[in-house]
Amino acid sequence: MKLSLTDFKKIVESTPLISIDLVVRNDQGSVLLGKRTNRPAQNFWFVPGGRVLKDEPFEYAFKRLLREELGIGAANANFIGLYQHFYEDNFSEDDFSTHYIVLAYEITFKGELASLPLKQHSKYTWFTKKDLLENENIHKHSKWYFQENRNADLFLNNK
Repeated sequence: MKLSLTDFKKIVESTPLISIDLVVRNDQGSVLLGKRTNRPAQNFWFVPGGRVLKDEPFEYAFKRLLREELGIGAANANFIGLYQHFYEDNFSEDDFSTHYIVLAYEITFKGELASLPLKQHSKYTWFTKKDLLENENIHKHSKWYFQENRNADLFLNNK
């Protein structure tokens, strides 16, 4: 369902959003990150993903995000966990925060970086886990997927 800009702003300001993050690995175990073009997390390296739309079954949302974010139609996915992402800003210039409830999945990608859509990200690159955790330009929400305490403690304390 397509919402008006006014309605969507009110929803983001008032409620949490549900989203899917894709922790994408290649055959060497490196992790794919894209440089975000949009708020929140603009200009940070971030895992691909996006929100579930109103009246969109989860399975459709997952396939849509695979297509929109990675240009692929299907993938074997492993559920990593449930996370919460809190941002001080939002997609607009208005002054309110954004709250996501995130379902994170890990998949393998065998495609070329040049084939990836440039919609939410201006460019992509592969990072090792070590480099990802040490790089200050990678958003903390993407780092959470690779930290040792990523499950129960992180879910309860990640604000």
